[in-house]
Amino acid sequence: MTTEDTLQALRPHAEEFIGIRRDIHHNPELSFKEQRTSDLVAERLQDWGYHVTRGLGGTGLVGQLRRGSGTRAVGLRADMDALPIKEETGLKYASRQSGVMHACGHDGHTAMLLGAAKALAERGRFSGTLNLIFQPAEEYGTRESGAMRMMEDGLFDNFPCDAIFGMHNMPGWPQGKLVFREGPMMASSDKVFITLNGRGGHAAMPHRAADPLVAAASLVMALQTVVSRNVDPLQTAVVTVGMLQSGIANNVIPQSAKLALSVRALEQSVRDLLQKRITELVHAQAQSFNVTAEVDYQRGYSALVNSSAETEFARRIGIELVGADQVVLQGPALTGSEDFAFMLEKRPGCYLLIGNGDGDSAGACMVHNPSYDFNDDNVVIGAAYWTRLAERYLSEAPLAG
Repeated sequence: MTTEDTLQALRPHAEEFIGIRRDIHHNPELSFKEQRTSDLVAERLQDWGYHVTRGLGGTGLVGQLRRGSGTRAVGLRADMDALPIKEETGLKYASRQSGVMHACGHDGHTAMLLGAAKALAERGRFSGTLNLIFQPAEEYGTRESGAMRMMEDGLFDNFPCDAIFGMHNMPGWPQGKLVFREGPMMASSDKVFITLNGRGGHAAMPHRAADPLVAAASLVMALQTVVSRNVDPLQTAVVTVGMLQSGIANNVIPQSAKLALSVRALEQSVRDLLQKRITELVHAQAQSFNVTAEVDYQRGYSALVNSSAETEFARRIGIELVGADQVVLQGPALTGSEDFAFMLEKRPGCYLLIGNGDGDSAGACMVHNPSYDFNDDNVVIGAAYWTRLAERYLSEAPLAG
């Protein structure tokens, strides 16, 4: 299909896939509990002639379609899980699960890939193997997330891919705009849990105690210098203290204080430096206040790094589909995180963004917000993009290194 043929073929089916998106939104499921969503996806793929393999990473699945004699294989990935957030949109199709909602647009990502799946099964012209990866638990937040578990269950062993591609909606960019970035695109995400152990006592006699709360207060301020004084100003790093808990009464010096940090970086060397300096600083601050420290440093998602050739290929598809004025060739990096990064550590590929809306539009509400909703105008564009990319990838010569 030509680019215009791709869009024309999908437009009559817009309501069908918007309906699927809203159905998934109405029935959200948390990480590793996406049973209904997985059933829905599997049923559609089987109806369209895909060979469906379920149970990868728990509720994950792969729909495979082989055509012609081509030896190349491509993987397209969509995530399926929702978040533990109470929805406040007031929409007719708002979540009916109390305290659970699709606040990140994974319902839309799933619908876009299903739209492409149908188009490719019915009209797609390609020669090779198409692997559609529907992943659970992107929001899980640890190295045991859906991407890692699918790979541990043999994703790329059983479904080899020469390249993989993923897409995420992004509020703040105009609806339908496609944003690409070669190299580091999203940050690593680590969690740090710190316990300062002191010696409790009476507030009126602080000299007979070792106050962990004062040490914690000083540590919060000291941690701000890690980025400003240890990291190259031209590098990206974030150290955020998101939690400080200590004490229950005004006249009692507590026995301990607890802090929780979110630490992010785009480069591995910076990530390593942050861990070294934070750990050193915690112990040094503790010693200076005559308390002791325990540091539980948990590495989470890796930085997401797009490979050069695959990103350039993905850009070309975007320009062909929506025009150069609707494509950002090298967008800014993000300090948010994404477990597609683990897949990109195993296979070359590209992760791109599609604008969800900007300014005062409804689609501009940021993700992970109770008022967020995926922009349905993106369903056809996203499906057409995946359709065109798969056809072109499975018809062209191997990409240059």
